[in-house]
Amino acid sequence: MNNFNIRVYGILINKNKEVLVSDELIKGNRYTKFCGGGMEHGEGTINCLKREFKEEMDLEIEVVDHLYTTDFYQKSLFNPNQQLISIYYQIEALEEIKVPLKTIPFDFDETELIKHSLTGQVESFRFIPWDVFSPECVTLPIDKIAAKMVKRNK
Repeated sequence: MNNFNIRVYGILINKNKEVLVSDELIKGNRYTKFCGGGMEHGEGTINCLKREFKEEMDLEIEVVDHLYTTDFYQKSLFNPNQQLISIYYQIEALEEIKVPLKTIPFDFDETELIKHSLTGQVESFRFIPWDVFSPECVTLPIDKIAAKMVKRNK
């Protein structure tokens, strides 16, 4: 049994200095987080991130730099028997974003909510302006650390 859950996330800051986030409804709970997801067996971290962005946003990306890897114990929120390890990269989009971008958090349309009733999960994407972006804009504890580093490094 694998006791580690490895997650890989991309920090995308557009030319307007806005930070991309995903608003997700998972099993009835709302989370605002960086885009990315779980690494699969046989996959490296960068390939995982490229796959996740292609699957979730139909977006080709380039990894620019490593930003942060979890350096403390974090129990998985969804599986308390697993230790969570999150890896964050600064990324750039290699093409225009095709998926609809929202301006309001958790602005899911009816089709998306029907999907949630079937899968237990739905997501939408939006940019947060730089002057508003802070660790308080994201939900998960490790994302808050990454957000603080993003603000400090820019």
